[in-house]
Amino acid sequence: MRKVKTTFSAAGDMLIQRKISTDYEGFKEVSDYISKADVRFFNLETTLHHGEFFGNQFYGGSYLFADPSVLEIAKAYGFNMLSFANNHTMDYAHDGLLATLDAVNQAGFVNAGAGKNLDDAAEPGYLDTANGRVALVSAVSSMMNVAAMAGKQSRRIIGRPGVNGLRIDEKIELTAEEFEVINRIAEQSGVNAKDNISRAEGYQPALPEGVTVLKDLRFVKGDKTCYHTAPNKVDMERIKKAIYEAQMHADYIIVSIHAHEVGGTSKEEPAQFLKEFAHECIDSGAHAVIGHGPHLIRPLEIYKGYPIFYSLGDFILHNESIFKIPEDMYEKYGFTSDATMRELFCKRSNNYTRGLMTDRRMFESFIPYFELEDGKLTHLELLPIELDFEEPRWRNGNPRIKTDCNILERLQAMSAPYGTRIRIDERGIGIVEL
Repeated sequence: MRKVKTTFSAAGDMLIQRKISTDYEGFKEVSDYISKADVRFFNLETTLHHGEFFGNQFYGGSYLFADPSVLEIAKAYGFNMLSFANNHTMDYAHDGLLATLDAVNQAGFVNAGAGKNLDDAAEPGYLDTANGRVALVSAVSSMMNVAAMAGKQSRRIIGRPGVNGLRIDEKIELTAEEFEVINRIAEQSGVNAKDNISRAEGYQPALPEGVTVLKDLRFVKGDKTCYHTAPNKVDMERIKKAIYEAQMHADYIIVSIHAHEVGGTSKEEPAQFLKEFAHECIDSGAHAVIGHGPHLIRPLEIYKGYPIFYSLGDFILHNESIFKIPEDMYEKYGFTSDATMRELFCKRSNNYTRGLMTDRRMFESFIPYFELEDGKLTHLELLPIELDFEEPRWRNGNPRIKTDCNILERLQAMSAPYGTRIRIDERGIGIVEL
């Protein structure tokens, strides 16, 4: 049996809201780098339609939609595989999701993570290349609301469109003294009265010994004060089942995960559940985990010989190039739709002094290129890019190759605790020591 060597490139969030000229200075260099790989992945962080659908009650922070023709720009960059399972998938409810799915399929992009029902959203997508067949499994933990999850079909009722969601099981561990304080607060305030009645009537299970709640917060008696997160077991098993199925159909498997959740007090530090999720995916047969979501880079880990990118940051960032939105977002900031988008963004950003678009880290990222041969990672390099932070809003947010070492030096520092060693060569490209 011949050895299969397949090459990969990947980018983080393409939050595209306006057309881009493919003639801008720097476009070709970025496109050439992406296009040298067989498999070329990105996260599409917008819905695709013409604004003809109503906005969802729950949305991803901004209501995002773009003309479906932006997929031609994605093709011009060289991409051939994507996920749009993220916190914006349901910005325009089920109609917006289905329109996006149709546009992506019509454009010929292999995709996974969102679908007409849960089985559809959970199943792998497959890309055939001259150098092997690659499966994509995709999920999202940052859904804004659990109603974004797709629903399974029954024997008689069709399933619900949505995303392949990864719910998070959360609990707060407390000392015995702290636990008793929470118990007293719950009992004296009556905050759990409705749920207590529901449990007594048999509609909810009784709380186990050593567990108490305050509404949706779950507390367990332990030895220390600590916040614990873990992947929901039902969702994790569904994702592992997709990886298991993909092993029968593909040479290599990559997993995409959109996760904003943080660990500790830094946006750069991934949450505990995300580390556990990524490790379980590799343990189950995945060859790479590609994270995105928080709009900045997070550590790179080599786990059992395979790469985990906890976040690739942004590839395109047009967060304040939105031309129209539903009334809900105007109301959130104290306006009606008689106001202009400029007024709204000035209010939200405190006259452009806060938010994503004022943080240089959101405009600095990297594109990994890696090679897998005979089931093993044999080469991994990292191309730093910047998104023109200094340019005005109507021109910034588009990627160019960055020539100095600042981005990779930050990645070196945050990845070192994971045992990852990155050497920066004379070209300014990061070479990961394997």
